[in-house]
Amino acid sequence: MKAEKTNAARLLDAAGVSYSLIPYAYSEEDLSAEHVAAELKEPIEQVFKTLVLRGDKNGEFVCVIPGDMEVDLKVAARISGNKNCEMLKMKELLPTTGYIRGGCCPIAMKKAFPTFIHESALLYDYIYISAGKRGLQIKINPQDLIDFVQMGIYPL
Repeated sequence: MKAEKTNAARLLDAAGVSYSLIPYAYSEEDLSAEHVAAELKEPIEQVFKTLVLRGDKNGEFVCVIPGDMEVDLKVAARISGNKNCEMLKMKELLPTTGYIRGGCCPIAMKKAFPTFIHESALLYDYIYISAGKRGLQIKINPQDLIDFVQMGIYPL
């Protein structure tokens, strides 16, 4: 099955970044990273989720973390230069980023937000991130992703 290119994939192509598009079966009832990992038959630690947060000082920012983790709001606030932060409300996700829940990609958002990736990504030759729509993942070298998006490293 040939996957349809997303804006994120087109930007990676234009920059000459190597990646693969990996389709998977998704369910509206289960958009979890656990489901994606099971469909891909890959460890949950290599399937990263993209979370959008809002800080009290600097506005929106993005954290890309392993699928089996929860974001630590205190750490997220600190690394983003905020005192406090909270998850972006679901109804704000599409108008803010251009993406829907279960299809949020750190590449090709409506605006370039400060983005941080969990340091464990560097333990792997490749990780998975959403390609920008449900049912499609990007398999990519984490350092290539970090360099392309100009991500900060999110500490343990």
